[in-house]
Amino acid sequence: MLKIKLFFIGLKFYIATNWVANIPSFRIRHWYYRHFLHYTIGRASSIHMGTFVTGNHIEIGDNVVVNRNVYLDGRIGITMKNNISISPEVYIVSMDHDPNDPHFATRGGEVVIEDNVWIGARAMILPGVCIGEGAVVSACAVVTKDVAPYQIVAGIPARSIGNRSRQIDYRCVYFPWFGTDIQRSGHSHLLAK
Repeated sequence: MLKIKLFFIGLKFYIATNWVANIPSFRIRHWYYRHFLHYTIGRASSIHMGTFVTGNHIEIGDNVVVNRNVYLDGRIGITMKNNISISPEVYIVSMDHDPNDPHFATRGGEVVIEDNVWIGARAMILPGVCIGEGAVVSACAVVTKDVAPYQIVAGIPARSIGNRSRQIDYRCVYFPWFGTDIQRSGHSHLLAK
């Protein structure tokens, strides 16, 4: 009985990652994620084509852009607040392995991304990390510990390289056509509030 249950759980994620993620309709993708994976997806948020999803614990607030080919590991949990820009090919991981455990045991923690965060392309966010309000994670950074509000981090492992202005006045809204960068009429990635 457990094998059958696990088979169907695996099937719904296989369908999400290999079929649904490649459908060029935000409406259809979001419908599947909400109804079959039970994800919360807020108003004016977008999960772009090619996104790999796993786990049942993903909550996305309003005006969040999850760009192309992002990896979202919701096995323990990912919470994204509002007005967040996640660039292409970012990895957000909530579970990994303990390298010192003789049985290679899993470990992890929920990842929380606060309001107005910008995560650059190919960055990696590791389990249990909180990215503070207004923070910026530079491209290719590996975030192993919490990032303070309005801090800019870069490198492997990520470390502070400066502070971001607190004068943030935009909303992240990005619904391009067919997985391209061609904007739909009336939408801009950065709309003035």
